[in-house]
Amino acid sequence: MIRTNLAHQTRKALAALALGAATLLPAAAIAAPDGAVDCPLRDQPYSVNSPLLDVLLNPRAKAVLNQETPDLLKGFPPEMLRTATPSFAAILTPNTVLELKRVPAETVRRLDAGLAAVALTDEDRAIRCARYDNDRLQLVSTPAKVRVLLFEKMTGFRDGPSVDAARKALEEMARRNRWSLTITNKGGAFTPKTLRGFDTVIWNNVSGDVLTTTQRRAFQDWMQKGGGYVGIHGSGGDPATFWDWYVDKLVGARFIGHPSNPQFQNAKVVIETAPSGIASDLAPGWEMTDEWYSFAASPRTTGATVIARLDETSYTPGNSFGRDLKMGDHPIAWTRCVGDGRSFYSAIGHVPATYAQPHHVKLLEQAILWTADKGKTHCRADRETPRTGAR
Repeated sequence: MIRTNLAHQTRKALAALALGAATLLPAAAIAAPDGAVDCPLRDQPYSVNSPLLDVLLNPRAKAVLNQETPDLLKGFPPEMLRTATPSFAAILTPNTVLELKRVPAETVRRLDAGLAAVALTDEDRAIRCARYDNDRLQLVSTPAKVRVLLFEKMTGFRDGPSVDAARKALEEMARRNRWSLTITNKGGAFTPKTLRGFDTVIWNNVSGDVLTTTQRRAFQDWMQKGGGYVGIHGSGGDPATFWDWYVDKLVGARFIGHPSNPQFQNAKVVIETAPSGIASDLAPGWEMTDEWYSFAASPRTTGATVIARLDETSYTPGNSFGRDLKMGDHPIAWTRCVGDGRSFYSAIGHVPATYAQPHHVKLLEQAILWTADKGKTHCRADRETPRTGAR
């Protein structure tokens, strides 16, 4: 995906513009000399709330885990516990598994104390930071009515078919609408200078902690000042997360699971009336088959504007991680204002075929336009307000 032949990419961009097509630019990465030294969890002591991956990567911490809870990880497929990223172990904590297996509180306390006693070394810090990057992007500036950055870095779970299907659909959408689309899997894209070159950023099934502290701050500031975010499916579906702002403020809901028996079910998507008009032409809704996420609470309770919800009578939510997945009020796509910035998240999109489903594609297309500040409403100081005058 990351290409270094900038001259070739420039020629492609100019040719695309001459043909009146969208510009699809894989972003060229230039490694920064200082590396990714400010990774968020660099100096945090080991605990039951550490990424399970970090515990497995440290022989001393892993020995404590095996001594205090020798059967904790039995039954987990080996691929879920791999220590090279992307790894499911990056989006679990020991506590996630302890709660799932209903381990007694005293055992949890003993394990937590044992992990806290493991001294953190410079080697441990370097290993933790190795899954982040600080690669700067060299971009070709292109004129377009909507400039989109498609971000595809994963340190947690990576479902290749859904990522590829989403990218293909977004590339076609960009061509059809003459948007520019730049694709990267580097967290180094999240600098103030680079972000200023885009109207909106799409997180394509991103999983795991992927941005350094500096990159997080740049993204936060850009959003607060009027940036746009589109989160697709897995970008809000990690069992354990390590950036509260992202999950609580930007996405606005905490994932608790999805059905497993069966995993993929046909369900009814119900469109709600919203000021932005993002999906008003898709009412009353449609039916489709997907992996349906549930959340700890409806994002409506924290100020989100719901665009679409699930009719829970049309499928069987079941249980996951020991929790009842019925929500009652079950939003599946919504918008939020983040300062002057616009956030849209949709939990639809695990099954590759969803990216060829006309209603879903149109929902994404209209949401991207809204987050790029081309919609009927905009955001000011965390509030969605009608736009005055045409853009």
